[in-house]
Amino acid sequence: MAKEELLEFEGVVTEILPEARYRVRLTNDHEIIAYTAGRMKKNRIRTLAGDRVTVEVSPYDLHKGRLVFRHKDTPSGGDQSGGPPRGGNQRRPQRRF
Repeated sequence: MAKEELLEFEGVVTEILPEARYRVRLTNDHEIIAYTAGRMKKNRIRTLAGDRVTVEVSPYDLHKGRLVFRHKDTPSGGDQSGGPPRGGNQRRPQRRF
């Protein structure tokens, strides 16, 4: 267990900096420098400017943080799946052996 619990905030990535760091504007209008958490690196989750993210911040240094989650925003169009449009009711032919 850690001595102090980490603080979690939501924010928006405003700028991508060198060495896998990001400038994030939190919902309370503070700006911090954040880096990508190991799990996000492991799963190759890309973060771009304008993405909504969740940041963990240590109570000892409120100017640095760690990106732990990138929120998926639903697309504005009619398709809610978030992926490329799929073809209607097309089926692959069955193979006969």
